[in-house]
Amino acid sequence: MEPQDGGPKGEMDERAGETFPDWFIESFADYWQSMGSSRIEGRIAAYLMVSDAAEGVSAEELAEVAGASRGSVSTYTRSLIAAGFVRRVRRPDDRAHYYVMDEDVWGGFLDKEQGYLRSQRDLAARALAGTVPGGPAHQRIRNMRDYLGWLLEVQQLPAAWRRYKEERDGQEGQES
Repeated sequence: MEPQDGGPKGEMDERAGETFPDWFIESFADYWQSMGSSRIEGRIAAYLMVSDAAEGVSAEELAEVAGASRGSVSTYTRSLIAAGFVRRVRRPDDRAHYYVMDEDVWGGFLDKEQGYLRSQRDLAARALAGTVPGGPAHQRIRNMRDYLGWLLEVQQLPAAWRRYKEERDGQEGQES
């Protein structure tokens, strides 16, 4: 069977008869769950990723897609919002909440992760003062501080990601 909507052929063949969105939602939910998170949460994130609804998706629609109650959708969207994957929006003259995923959710996630890494590096730097120099705890905490510093300063992932996207987007413009 040929993939629908331009989806990858190999994996879609395993779920014959599914449309691209259905295939993607279930495949993404499989990965999400394999990392210890809720399958329903993975379905919600995946659906928002492939949705073309610029003004957002309602909780009712998410509940239907995820096969979950409105209460579960409320719980999981709060979790996704806290993690930086989803935003809650309102439509003009509508009291209901809608949910969207930013175009570059991964870049936003990377920025949030950098804040976490900085706070952990700072914690390790403060903790070194409470250890015996040369002792096992000192060595472990020093490695923690230096590893986190390396991730932040040497790798510079947010800047590298932005450069990569600029190059990619510039090449797409040249192909037109």
